[in-house]
Amino acid sequence: MIRNSELMKGIAPTVVLNLLKQRAMYGYEIIRRVNEITGGEFQWREGALYPCLHKMEAAGLLRSEWIISAGKPRKYYSLTPAGTEQAVLKAEESKNFCNALNSLLDFQ
Repeated sequence: MIRNSELMKGIAPTVVLNLLKQRAMYGYEIIRRVNEITGGEFQWREGALYPCLHKMEAAGLLRSEWIISAGKPRKYYSLTPAGTEQAVLKAEESKNFCNALNSLLDFQ
């Protein structure tokens, strides 16, 4: 499990944008999907995710809507057009970074 909270904070916007490219989700659903997809390597908590969501919404990358689901009100987040554009850019940037980092870590 990755325990570096600064590292997790740094990648959170990219991960959120990428997940929301597929469909709108509520906060806890995002946390659950991240934990599932990473096999528990990323253990996000609400306290880390919600400030990120609020900042991204204030920046115009996300929009939110309250929807009643299974009898409970849930705040669903979806991408704005600017968020969709950023999702593509951030994913490419992150892939390039990871490739370069892997090259350095594998260097003998």
